[in-house]
Amino acid sequence: MRKPIAAMMMLAIVATAYSNITSCTNKTAGSSKDANQSYEISYDLSFDIPEKYIDVDMTYIPTGKRQETVEFKLPVWAPGYYIIIDYPKDLTGFDAKDQNGNPLSWEKKGKNAWVVETADTVHVSYRIFSDFRTVAECRVEESAAFVPGNGVFMHVAGDVNHPVSVGFELPKSWSKISTSLEQIDGRYVAPDFDVLYDSPFLLGNQLVKAYERGGHIYEFALETPQGFEESPMAEDFLKAVDQAVAIFGETPYESYHLLLLGEGRGGLEHQSSQADYTAGHWDFATRAEYLDELMFLTHEYFHNYNVKAIRPIELGPFDYDRENFTTGLWFSEGITCYYESYLLMKAGIISDQEHLDIISDYIRNTQKTEGRLHMSMRESSYDIWLNFFNSNANHSATTISYYVKGPVIGFLLDARIRTMTSGAKSLDDLMKLLYDRFYKDLGRGFTEEEFWAAAEEIAGGDLDMVRHYVDTADEIDYESILTPAGISIDRESWKMGRI
Repeated sequence: MRKPIAAMMMLAIVATAYSNITSCTNKTAGSSKDANQSYEISYDLSFDIPEKYIDVDMTYIPTGKRQETVEFKLPVWAPGYYIIIDYPKDLTGFDAKDQNGNPLSWEKKGKNAWVVETADTVHVSYRIFSDFRTVAECRVEESAAFVPGNGVFMHVAGDVNHPVSVGFELPKSWSKISTSLEQIDGRYVAPDFDVLYDSPFLLGNQLVKAYERGGHIYEFALETPQGFEESPMAEDFLKAVDQAVAIFGETPYESYHLLLLGEGRGGLEHQSSQADYTAGHWDFATRAEYLDELMFLTHEYFHNYNVKAIRPIELGPFDYDRENFTTGLWFSEGITCYYESYLLMKAGIISDQEHLDIISDYIRNTQKTEGRLHMSMRESSYDIWLNFFNSNANHSATTISYYVKGPVIGFLLDARIRTMTSGAKSLDDLMKLLYDRFYKDLGRGFTEEEFWAAAEEIAGGDLDMVRHYVDTADEIDYESILTPAGISIDRESWKMGRI
């Protein structure tokens, strides 16, 4: 394994380039003594396929005044996956040596930190168990590996804002590495750990298909490509991309990468990429199955704008050691659910009535969930850390997901804005305002009050009628918002139609 950091001299250039395309989070260095050190840090990974482990070698080189010890930390969660995973549970075999191979003393601190004696060069090694089939955890198999960075790469405590490089030693039978990170001199470089953690890797022999659209490259990396090249999936996805770009007038990335994994469930948004488990094939038997997959990819794509760029202020800079609470996930996730079919309708892939039918399904599922009477959307957002995988017997009776009711609120907000402005404005205008004002101009997220002030600025009046259904668990009076917007709703079937 190659330990020297051949690409380190290029990292400053990469960091400058990335600053123009990555999410603004007002990053500041931590206050710990370790964060004030000058150092270089790099990683080299190899794979133990039979035992399903990733072997990790980290090289840390102090370049300024050396402290007696350095503290390294591993995250306990991944942004977008709102549950404490406790990645350190998968780590074993921690060891530290100096440049001559002599042992360095170290001790564990809490559940996710290691304090290590320093030397001219510190070599840290450990193994990560990788037999998970979720988009936030590692997987190593005979044919491929999926490596999301949060559970693999340690950062110096208090300093995620530091450049880092990663190299791989691949099994002889593997030939490809797919990621959104730039490769320099055979190594993958990130301007800081936020970007590294937001840039998963797919390694193996995946089919890679690249398409140009609007001056940007969209790369599909498919672990199980059966039927993809015969499918209109790529073109339809890019049509949805066109509609999203038309709303904002630009893309917050230079190139975009879809890591499309084998059969499984779940997807996760990343800056400039997405990682999704799929049906395991692309030759769908029905139109409904095809549209479900297309909306899934569109959902994760739209997160580039809504949550990676436009975000509640609590969602960045991230604290990787604990929960990051916010009351705004009904917007970040629920509105994105609304847009996944809205963009397809705008692209002409589905009809206006099909779009209404999809939202009708959300309304129907909301109305049959007793938890709607006990949990508001603000509470659903804040308590997601308790309910992400809650399977308690009383779950549906006491809670409701923002993935279910959130898109309903998004639809009602859009309808209300259109009514109040006689069709001159829509939710699109609010999204553009939030993007320009908070992401581009201020470089931060919005507070709850700033969000509603921006929404009312677009609507030209108060939106208390809609906000009430976000803040409370009161039953929704659908007709009061939908009828003035020219939309009917049948309370027996919860099906909507144009009047």
